[in-house]
Amino acid sequence: MALIARLWQQEDCSSWDSFVRAHPHGSPFHLMAWKNSMEEIFRYRPYYLVAAEGGRVRGVLPLFLIENLLMGRVLLSSPFAVYGGILADSPEAQNALRDELQKLSRDLRLDYAELRNSHDDQCVGFSNVARYVSFVQQIGPDEEEMLAAIPRKTRYMVRKALKHPFTMAPADSPAAFIDLYTRNLRRLGTPSFPVKHFHVLARNFGKEADIREVRLEGKVVSAVMTFYFRDQVLPYYGASDPAYNEYAPNNYMYFELMRWGGRNGYARFDFGRSKKESGSFDFKAHWGMEMRDLPYEMLLGKRKELPNFTPKNPRFQQAIRLWQKVPLPVTRAIGPMIIRLVP
Repeated sequence: MALIARLWQQEDCSSWDSFVRAHPHGSPFHLMAWKNSMEEIFRYRPYYLVAAEGGRVRGVLPLFLIENLLMGRVLLSSPFAVYGGILADSPEAQNALRDELQKLSRDLRLDYAELRNSHDDQCVGFSNVARYVSFVQQIGPDEEEMLAAIPRKTRYMVRKALKHPFTMAPADSPAAFIDLYTRNLRRLGTPSFPVKHFHVLARNFGKEADIREVRLEGKVVSAVMTFYFRDQVLPYYGASDPAYNEYAPNNYMYFELMRWGGRNGYARFDFGRSKKESGSFDFKAHWGMEMRDLPYEMLLGKRKELPNFTPKNPRFQQAIRLWQKVPLPVTRAIGPMIIRLVP
């Protein structure tokens, strides 16, 4: 049987996820649960590619078509995800998926396609985008060993937080988390997700995702939505009440999540993506985790130069400052319509 790359078909569902879970660079964002969520929440059109040899999956590439006046016509792997790109078991499968993407780019008259690769060996020779890094730490059942691995200043903040009567537990409802998170996005000048975003992700990922709340004297002061994938704990959406910053609730929240993961058989804590020279980058860098550049790639089509839709783009600075002044109810109402434009 010859190896061919083609569009995903419904009968590929179980074999797709099995391949993703077995691949060393697989991620929650490659799973069908992410595909189903992005379709349901944002109505993006999927162009999922699979490389197969007979009935055997040899590679996968999740893609979504994004079309609007701001971005143009784009294939993205994957929207609102920090990781994506090709997963393949051989150079032949990887090349077949690359070639099929190039064909799609021509057929769809794309402005560009973006691959959010997590590792260098996913790269297929398109233009490199070196804007982001990821942070990963080994975790285990030895709490003192994990604490000792944290640099002195952050370890001090963690110990300070541990002296307060914080508690952390799975949330009965996402309401408190959503309230904190949308408030946090407004402070940053970022549009908010639709409320259904978090409900749909929780439903589609089931036991592989949850929302945990940190409480102090009965009040929710921070919360985080986390994905659990193989041996990895991936805190993905987190927020805290700035009125409690002096008690370091974020430090408590992330260390408690590390402790919980270590006690429950997880081996890696993935702190996710941060843009270089950002507040998020500075916070994560102080935890002493392994930092790795993320080798994102873009295949240019009608567009002849690499786009930049990040908040650091000077074109967006005034819009960010204005958004920070918009009343919270308004940002919650119109934010979901804006955020889907730049996933």
